[in-house]
Amino acid sequence: MTPLQVALVSEHASPLAILGGEDAGGQNVHVASLATALGRLGCEVTVYTRRDDRDLPARVQFAPEVTVEHLRAGPPAGVPKDQLFSSMPAFAAQLRRRWLTAPPDVAHAHFWMSGWAAVAASGGTKVSPSSPRVPLVQTFHALGVVKRRHQGDADTSPPERQSVETGLLSQVDRVVATCTDEAAELRALGAEPERIDVVPCGIDPELFNLDGPPAPPVHGQSRHRPFRLVVVSRLVRRKGIEDVVRALALLPDAELLVAGGPADARQLDRDPEVQRLRCEARGIGVGDRVRFLGALPRKQIPALLRSADVVVTVPWYEPFGIVPLEAMACGVPVVGTAVGGLLDTVQHGRTGLLVQPHDPGGLAAAIDRLLANPSLRHRMGEEGAAVVREHFTWEQVASSTLEIYLALVRQRSDTQWWAVA
Repeated sequence: MTPLQVALVSEHASPLAILGGEDAGGQNVHVASLATALGRLGCEVTVYTRRDDRDLPARVQFAPEVTVEHLRAGPPAGVPKDQLFSSMPAFAAQLRRRWLTAPPDVAHAHFWMSGWAAVAASGGTKVSPSSPRVPLVQTFHALGVVKRRHQGDADTSPPERQSVETGLLSQVDRVVATCTDEAAELRALGAEPERIDVVPCGIDPELFNLDGPPAPPVHGQSRHRPFRLVVVSRLVRRKGIEDVVRALALLPDAELLVAGGPADARQLDRDPEVQRLRCEARGIGVGDRVRFLGALPRKQIPALLRSADVVVTVPWYEPFGIVPLEAMACGVPVVGTAVGGLLDTVQHGRTGLLVQPHDPGGLAAAIDRLLANPSLRHRMGEEGAAVVREHFTWEQVASSTLEIYLALVRQRSDTQWWAVA
């Protein structure tokens, strides 16, 4: 049987990126993990992403049956994703040249610009009226209308974003939402309900589990307080880290470790968001209890999570959010905001607690409830790990996604048969 040829298009979120930077986070993990799991299921996967370093090779073998291909579009350097749309015609042109000679069986675009490029590229794959274009699947990971609602004038998205996203709803064959909240947003934008599938993100149970080694002191430092709170996040305002810092003022027995941002300590000290958060911490008297670790290698994240009494993730909005799942898989309760994907993953009162965004007082009360009750933390940690193992592994995510791909491929074959007949 010929392996299914799958193209994953992820213009700014490379599987090879170091996590924790402004534009390197959950989408990178999603694309890398989905590609790897699809490869294990027998697919041949090519991930197309933008070359952001002139020293990158054209093709990299990322995992068994998974290749990352770097396309030249814009300068071969890091560019904020909100400044990349002008480079998408060049990105799409290279996709089109590749797909004209070797079209994939199905293409899955991640983020709105990848969707635009995939639609533009797939128009060139028709060799005759009876040969439909490459079937297209779209995952947005975040919607422009939601970002604008929460960030207002601080939203730096290109002006074309919302109209492109709305257009994609009728141009692609299926839209995969990562949570029920996103599916509702898509329906409100006019997506046909029968063309929306909800498939969550997942975790790697071999990396994130209850049985890992005890966490060593982070960066050679032991605990400074009886309790430890951990945040793993990109350092952008919408992630709500400032609210965690403010909540810390009401939790005198807790310290806060924040993983994210630049990996180099010298760059970390110059990072504007780190400087802002440190200033806030000093201003409310908790500067000595907040430590910024920078971006950590992914293999170090499970030990960091296991070292926590509570993992805190309180974004203003969140299309999905992988960190809560990773914490739950490691047996650590989560306090998160009742937004987006967290409404699907964090079961309030069972695997963690949900609070409203922008509420440091409510956040502190929820954290304090857990810190004061070790048996509750233990029970929530065990239940969270069980829920993740049952519903949220990448193998399960890839299997559900593959079912969508195969349905589209069968539909395309039926279309070709009727056209020929």
